[in-house]
Amino acid sequence: MFSTLILRRRYSINQVVGCLLVATGVVVAVSSGSNAGQRLSKVDFFWPALMIVSCAFQAGASIIKEFVFLDSSTRLKKSLDIFVVNSFGSGFQALFVLLFLPLISNLKGIPFAQLPSYLKSGAVCFLNIGADKTGCDGAPLLPLLYVITNLAFNISLLSVLKRSSAVVASLVLMLSVPISVYTLSLPLPYLPEGGTTLSPFFMLGCAILVCGLYMYNTTRPARNSTEVD
Repeated sequence: MFSTLILRRRYSINQVVGCLLVATGVVVAVSSGSNAGQRLSKVDFFWPALMIVSCAFQAGASIIKEFVFLDSSTRLKKSLDIFVVNSFGSGFQALFVLLFLPLISNLKGIPFAQLPSYLKSGAVCFLNIGADKTGCDGAPLLPLLYVITNLAFNISLLSVLKRSSAVVASLVLMLSVPISVYTLSLPLPYLPEGGTTLSPFFMLGCAILVCGLYMYNTTRPARNSTEVD
């Protein structure tokens, strides 16, 4: 919808069905744990559905980034660097997180007056200072590893967006959800619930998701001549 309104694109029925299959596959995979003892046994259907709805914000951001890439190729006569777009996006994301921090802390039940002490405790846990700290195992290596992995993922997603489209990037992002669930089900260090089993419906959801990706990309039309290569 955002792509049609902002970029004036038209999509075939097969592409729309492919997007719906991807969303359906994610919901089926994440809400597949109906049996006790499985990784997703305590996940209600509401939360995967809410995750799909929340993806609208990320999809809108991807459309705006694609518009920036296309507009820069027209105005600057050259391709805009991915790291420039990522830096501006990360900077504004951090700015709005700071602006909404009082509201977010209240939603979490943390009074704004106690927020500095929570930030101080978080910094101490990140640096892993003090032997009496609990829940800080692996710090600061694991948090830094997360930041590096997240940065590499964002750069890769921007590369997909630049070379294809924002819709493809959003579909690839949804593919990361079942991959993350499967990874967290493995017996990895620092995961107390690792090594759990996944329902057969999880595999069904992944199969539906892959079919949706295949259907969308096999019917994807050629990009306009004004778009970025």
